Amino acid sequence: MNYRETYEKWLKDFRDDPDTVNELLSIADDEKEIEDRFYTELSFGTAGLRGVIGAGTNRMNVYNVRRATAALAQYILKQPGQAERGVAIAYDSRRYSDVFAKQAALTLCKRGVKAFLFDALRPVPELSFTVRHLNCVAGIVITASHNPAQYNGYKVYWEDGGQMPPERADQILDLIHQTDYLDALPMDEAEAREKGLLTVIGKEVDDAYIACVKKLSISPELIREMGDEIKIVYTPLHGSGNVPVRRMLREIGFSKVYVVPEQELPNPDFPTVRVPNPEDPAALSMALELQKKLDADVVFGTDPDCDRVGIAVLDGEGKVHGLTGNQIGCLLLNYILVRRGEKGTLPQNAAAVKSIVSTEMARAIAEHHGCAMVDVLTGFKFIAEKIEQFEQTGEHTFVFGFEESCGYLSGRDVRDKDGVNASMLIAETAAWYKKQGKTLYDGLMDLYEKYGYYDAKVASFALAGKDGLLKMGHLMQALRDDPPADFAGVKVLAVRDYEAGSRKGVDGSVTPLEQPKSNVLYYELEDGGWICVRPSGTEPKVKLYVNAVTDAADKTQALLDRLAGAAVALLESKEN
Repeated sequence: MNYRETYEKWLKDFRDDPDTVNELLSIADDEKEIEDRFYTELSFGTAGLRGVIGAGTNRMNVYNVRRATAALAQYILKQPGQAERGVAIAYDSRRYSDVFAKQAALTLCKRGVKAFLFDALRPVPELSFTVRHLNCVAGIVITASHNPAQYNGYKVYWEDGGQMPPERADQILDLIHQTDYLDALPMDEAEAREKGLLTVIGKEVDDAYIACVKKLSISPELIREMGDEIKIVYTPLHGSGNVPVRRMLREIGFSKVYVVPEQELPNPDFPTVRVPNPEDPAALSMALELQKKLDADVVFGTDPDCDRVGIAVLDGEGKVHGLTGNQIGCLLLNYILVRRGEKGTLPQNAAAVKSIVSTEMARAIAEHHGCAMVDVLTGFKFIAEKIEQFEQTGEHTFVFGFEESCGYLSGRDVRDKDGVNASMLIAETAAWYKKQGKTLYDGLMDLYEKYGYYDAKVASFALAGKDGLLKMGHLMQALRDDPPADFAGVKVLAVRDYEAGSRKGVDGSVTPLEQPKSNVLYYELEDGGWICVRPSGTEPKVKLYVNAVTDAADKTQALLDRLAGAAVALLESKEN
């Protein structure tokens, strides 16, 4: 069936839904728009569904939510005794998030699977916590993370509280393809409640989650001393972090927390930002204005689903610095290891976990404090898997995990990046440095002086045209067939091919990689830097991660520019 036939079928199948029909009729003369909405279906991967809101197979709408949920229910029912455990469901502040969440719950109920639905918006990390806290078999959260306002999404979590692993996601995708939209019907809400299949959850779970976050405080005595001294400006960027982050900071003892009033309340249009992404310094511009008025010590913001945190700080001359995810991760890791070492609470088998594209500065910090550093593929679900593995084997005790994309976690009751947990750690770290007469920026400079000046660049290399995905495959194969000997004169010491599962050194040595197979190439350079090439899983582009380290900031930046230029030139030469 081609896209035009699918469009006509939707007009017929959903004729009793006037909103959908009217929306589709409004594009009847726009062939390009019809094609875009119906030429494919939304991809379902380990991050679930994500797309622009609207009618169509390639859009986020109630029918795609029901269909995915019906497939999830079918998958759960194939495993004896799991339906009774139920599925926890949360949602953030995006358009239709509450509608999609309730429809997902009632679609589960229709198939005899219990649903535990939050009574209002909640952050992603609380959903991860809830799956474990209520012993659910799975979890669903309706969110598009930090995407623009026209997007929404649907994430699935498994019983460990981590995002659905690839092998399970593939099986659910097969079931989605076998499910007709018209068969994915929900149960009536009153019937679901009467049969005990739908349970609304709220305060009791909030209390348990906040209690777990507060237990992760490293230095309660420091907060008692400095909690009234430090000024914090926080913005939830119109999302789900407003209530839990403020509650947590208040209850552990930070009294001077100021929220950006224009960005305080949930708003699905995110009217004050281009995109609600705390990685983007522009998203914190209003918070920085408030910081200047209050002379606040630190500014931080969380994205709509409150799993990522971004920071901006002032240096001694009043200049604003937006910290990268790598810099924040190193500051928090150093604080945890130093303070726990001083207090005697750092386990002898302590381990931190980071993604392979996150800074190697974190390894230098960890090893200095006798902490193992473990690398995983990009995606916090792989950090969650390591936490589970450590608990099962006893080989290590997890103390911190992070990704360069502003995701952090220091506990084990949540198995995804946690903006509430990270906000607490940021506030504590800022208080620790203030007690020393320093800012977070000063603390970062201290780390550079001690471990070297590490810096990174991330770029996207787009492959244009209809054959973009095919070109991407050819490009990666060309890099494998003819690997570079150097980048801008800096020799390649070894190539990690995560798809082949091996590391090949220039000396001819070949060693296996521990990580799962993935279409990623990683070049170890002689100066301690590295370059990673990672294709997108959903669109025709390749992400380039370039990292460098020297003994001075200007030298590192110059080297970084050279390496990035050489890497882009290499990709351009291989594109055709």
